[in-house]
Amino acid sequence: MSQKKIEVRKVTAPADLEQVFAIRKEVFVVEQDCPPELEWEFEEESKHFLATVDGEPAGASRWRKTEKGYKLERFAVLKAFRGLGVGQALVKAVLSDLPADADYVYLHAQTKAMGLYSKLGFETTGPEFEEAGIKHFKMIYKK
Repeated sequence: MSQKKIEVRKVTAPADLEQVFAIRKEVFVVEQDCPPELEWEFEEESKHFLATVDGEPAGASRWRKTEKGYKLERFAVLKAFRGLGVGQALVKAVLSDLPADADYVYLHAQTKAMGLYSKLGFETTGPEFEEAGIKHFKMIYKK
């Protein structure tokens, strides 16, 4: 089987953002049963990313500046594209897009995704908590 081509790019065009939101809706709202109103917030101030596999929309993520620092969030990979490295490519792309002075970088990791984030330099901090009915841990990026 040939190697799949994974690309991640920052997107601002309405058509690209539609794909980002469609991927997030499929993963979070449909698959994980998150309330749509919790999934859909802070869109304007966020920087959005779209991952494609051989040109097909496959994953999405974003980052935004909060009062605490820089928060990476909404990492979503469609079922058909899981296990190919799309999540890892998204995390790396988002990290490389952060401003040079981004000294505090964090995310709320779903428990099942913690392994991915720890491989890429994130460390767990604090107790487990629930967000939108899903177990999470806060993780901080250690460069």
